[in-house]
Amino acid sequence: MPPTESLTAGDVEIRILGAHQLETKGARLTSLLIDGVLAIDAGGITSALSPSEQKKIEALLLTHHHYDHTRDLVTLAANAAYYWQGQLAVYALRYTLDMVTPCLLDGRIYVNFLEYPSMEKPTLMLEAIEPYRRITVAGHEVLAVPAEHSVPAVGYQVTSSNGRSVFFTGDTTTGIAEQWPHICPRLLIAEVAGPNRYRERFAQFGHLCPGLLQEELGRFRQLKGYLPRVIVVHIGNPYEQEIKREIAQVAEELQADIGLGYEDMRITL
Repeated sequence: MPPTESLTAGDVEIRILGAHQLETKGARLTSLLIDGVLAIDAGGITSALSPSEQKKIEALLLTHHHYDHTRDLVTLAANAAYYWQGQLAVYALRYTLDMVTPCLLDGRIYVNFLEYPSMEKPTLMLEAIEPYRRITVAGHEVLAVPAEHSVPAVGYQVTSSNGRSVFFTGDTTTGIAEQWPHICPRLLIAEVAGPNRYRERFAQFGHLCPGLLQEELGRFRQLKGYLPRVIVVHIGNPYEQEIKREIAQVAEELQADIGLGYEDMRITL
């Protein structure tokens, strides 16, 4: 079982801002918000939150540089710069920051928020992280763990002051069991991009299907002796009902609490 704590529940809230792989009406790109102050990935932050909610965000963690996880980095920075003249810390692998900067932040497609409104007080402050090194970000302990994907990527375990943890795998595929020795979450948020009929394709391109997730969860239980609650995001929109059926089967076979996430879903630990 995960570690027990003496404090009462309800001290940490996870809000799923975007749960999908494609953006359509009612579906946003992948992004999470923890306790209103710490965001993970920037797929659909500004379309999900009011300006007052965005203003509370102190830091952003990026799992990797793909556009569906970084797009709202620009719109969030614009709102911070023009609405409340604030600053936002962005944490990611050095590789991720080196990819995002020339593509989104160098001033060629919009304002360079690494220098605006001034070099002395820019809107965005980039911080390179190192895997397996625990740091404190926005009052939470953050641990980045390397993830198997088509580009360098990490998953994040975020632990609140009361010791309760959530782990987000980020985009990943078979082999994520290598992350399991380093984490011990109460809640696991994992990606499933499509149904089992595309298993070989997803394994090749760095994503999970329900069957691959089931195998990785089996290894988690074998290693840890328990399974946390599991929420699935990065859902491939055209396959959502098929994914839902196959995830339900996984939950039944593992006798575990596993279900699909959705926009504006809130989970309290």
